[in-house]
Amino acid sequence: MILFLLTGFAVIQLFGLLIHTVNQVHLQQLEEEQEFATRAVIIYRQIAMAAPEDRAAMLARAPLPKNDKAIISQLPPIDNTFSMPMSARNAIRAAIFDYGVPPPLRPRGLVLRIAGFPPRFIISFGLPDNPFFPGPLPPLPISPNGGPPNGGPPNGGAPLLGMGPPDLGPLDLSSLFPPSAWLTITSTLPPPAPWRSPGFATAFIVMTLLGGVMITWAVRQLLLPVKTLAAAAEALGRDVVNAPPLPERGPAEIVIAAKAFNTMSARVRRFVEDRTFLLTAIGHDLRTPITRLKLRAEYMEDDEQRTKMLADLDEMEAMVAATLAFSRDVTTTEKVTRIDLASLLRTILDDAADGNPDHATALNYTGPEHLPVNARPLALKRALTNLVGNALKYGDAAHVTLHPPAKGVLRIDIEDQGPGIPAEEMERVFEPFRRLETSRNRETGGSGLGMSICRNIIRAHGGDVGLTNLPERGLRVSVTLPV
Repeated sequence: MILFLLTGFAVIQLFGLLIHTVNQVHLQQLEEEQEFATRAVIIYRQIAMAAPEDRAAMLARAPLPKNDKAIISQLPPIDNTFSMPMSARNAIRAAIFDYGVPPPLRPRGLVLRIAGFPPRFIISFGLPDNPFFPGPLPPLPISPNGGPPNGGPPNGGAPLLGMGPPDLGPLDLSSLFPPSAWLTITSTLPPPAPWRSPGFATAFIVMTLLGGVMITWAVRQLLLPVKTLAAAAEALGRDVVNAPPLPERGPAEIVIAAKAFNTMSARVRRFVEDRTFLLTAIGHDLRTPITRLKLRAEYMEDDEQRTKMLADLDEMEAMVAATLAFSRDVTTTEKVTRIDLASLLRTILDDAADGNPDHATALNYTGPEHLPVNARPLALKRALTNLVGNALKYGDAAHVTLHPPAKGVLRIDIEDQGPGIPAEEMERVFEPFRRLETSRNRETGGSGLGMSICRNIIRAHGGDVGLTNLPERGLRVSVTLPV
């Protein structure tokens, strides 16, 4: 969820950045066009104020920016050029008036073009012939037919249109003739740099980080009830009887989910308790008839039948005892304390060696000298003792290895030298009252509850038990526990 929202936020930020960049590029283009127009008008005014014969020398001495060039020619260069954009044309016209070019100095012509790529802006100003003339040019002689003398336009220019009779006064004829010289200023504008604002990058990074922090915090707050529910489900799976109820507080939806979970927990707990009570009651009630049958078997005259019957009754009694032990394990209320697991394993091996002196050399421990963990001491000792006893009983050895914790989990390996277990039977040995064919004899005994009790105890601690056949011979029982 966090990655999804952060990805969406990043896409939105990119779109916003793109829009901002486009606007910045457009704004910078306008600024650069206005700056170029202002520079061009300033240069034009200086050249236009000079006498025509001094203009070329003044232009050669004029300090021009690096990307600007200026020439004076008879005609504006228009070959291989295109019309300038409207925004630039308006900026240049506005600069002429904003900069305060007086009417006598205003250009007699204006040609605005662009060329090449990157585009070069070209401004051609028609220079006035005599900018210091105090007033309009003197009127030309007018022929009787209203035209200039000799019947042609003055200086080869365009015909004078709209001429009135002589008594209308003198006319300004300069606008009716093309300029005799053009000042052309060319500039290659630098490419836009939308990131030149010093605070833009900082603001963008700060907004992105703040948005990411807010998204992460909000998603974690939304998922916190889900984590609480998962923790409660994990606790219920470890210990059905003693798992605490889920707090019923928070938003309405969370309260509804918590109530439903607590109701489910109560039903599961009641089902487990009813089943356990039934098993306990049956196991307890079977003790009396088993005892009576043993007494009656003693009066049988057939020794062989009496021996067989007593053996069957002993097996039944062992199964009842295991059933009662299984029931006590399910309903255990032993508190969790801090114990030294390494010392506990060495103690279990020492006890096994004392009870089986013939296999004392086949019992050994490998691992750290001390490893403290939180556990229920009696329950954990019972489970590990059962596993060591099984390895010794069915595999003639018990090699115990305690691995240091890794990622919050430790592992205990108990290896024997027996025939192993078929792969299809490895999970079935953990089912209650499930025994393999090789253990169904009165010498080895076994009720089929030992492995089930071990798994219940280990899972109640938050760990698990798994079986693996060794490559050559033997079985490895791996116990994992949280640290």
